[in-house]
Amino acid sequence: MEKKTIVAALGHEALGDTLPKQKEALQNAVKTIADLVEKGYRVVLTHSNGSQVSMIHTAMTELGKLHAEYTVSPMSVCSAMSQGYIGYDLQNTLRTELLKRGIYKTVATVLTQVTVDPYDDAFGEPEKKIGCYMSEEEAALEESKKNSVVKVEGKGFRRVVASPKPIRIVEIDAIRALVDAGQVVIACGGGGIPVIEQKGRLKGASAVIEKDLSSAVLAEELKADILLILTGVDKVCLHFGKEQEEKIDSMTIEEAQDYIKEGHFEKATMLPKIQAAIQFCEKCPMGETVITGLDNGLKAVCGKTGTHVRKKEI
Repeated sequence: MEKKTIVAALGHEALGDTLPKQKEALQNAVKTIADLVEKGYRVVLTHSNGSQVSMIHTAMTELGKLHAEYTVSPMSVCSAMSQGYIGYDLQNTLRTELLKRGIYKTVATVLTQVTVDPYDDAFGEPEKKIGCYMSEEEAALEESKKNSVVKVEGKGFRRVVASPKPIRIVEIDAIRALVDAGQVVIACGGGGIPVIEQKGRLKGASAVIEKDLSSAVLAEELKADILLILTGVDKVCLHFGKEQEEKIDSMTIEEAQDYIKEGHFEKATMLPKIQAAIQFCEKCPMGETVITGLDNGLKAVCGKTGTHVRKKEI
C-alpha cells in the first residue's frame, strides 16, 4: 500500500514568540511529527512565523535608525530570514527526535516563494500588523514612504501590510522531489515569501501570506491525502467560548461554508483554517482536512479525535 502524504501546518503554539521559547516549544512539537513519520506517513511541514517575522522587521528597522549605512529590510527579506532560522531549529530538533527513535531520515528546509496577484484586493486594504510601535512622527514618515500604518490605542502606531491569497508554490518541483526521495520537508514557512511575477522575474511583495491558505495550496499541488492543521484546540467549535459551545467531529464543505456565513469563526484565528480546509477539499475531492490540537496529530489522523472536513459525507 502506498504511503499517504500529509501536509502538517504548525501554528503559533508550536513555536512560541521568542528564540528561547521557540527552542523549548519545538521539543514538544516535533514529537507529534515524529509519531506520523514513525507510522510511515510522508510528511511535509509548514509553520507560522507571525512573532518571528515581526521581531526581525523590528530589529532591522532599529538597526537602520542607528546606522545610516544599513537600510530597512523589505518584508519579503524578513520573511526569508524567518524561514531560515525557524527551519534551522525545526529541522535539527526533529532530526534529533527521529534519531532517538532509531529513524534515520533527512529533514530538509526549502526556502519557499509563493506567488500572489498584484491586483489582489488585499493590497488596497492592508491589515496585518507588523514591527514595533511608532510615534506619530515616525508613523508620518512611514506614510511618506507609501507604507500604511494604523493607530493602536494607548501604544502608538504600527505598520500594516497586505495579506493576499497565495496562488502558486514556486519551488514545488524541488519539494516534490525531496518528498519522493523519502525526506521530511519543511516548506512555505510563514505562508511563504510573497512574490509577484513580472516579465519572468520574481519580485518580493510587501505582504505576508496566511500560512493555512498556503498550506492548502501546497497540499493541493502535492496531491496530498491529508491537510493536517495543528492548532490550540482539539476540535473546531460552534459558539466558541460561550455556554452553548458545541464541538464538531466532522463537516462537509457545504456545512463549513454555512458556518462561515453564520459568523462562527474568528477572522484572525479559526476562519483561515476553515477556509484552507474548504479550498483543499474542493481541489482534492478524495482528500480530507483534519483540524486538531498539537498533541493529538496521530490520533486525529487515525480518526480518534479532531474535526474532519471532507467534500461530502462518506
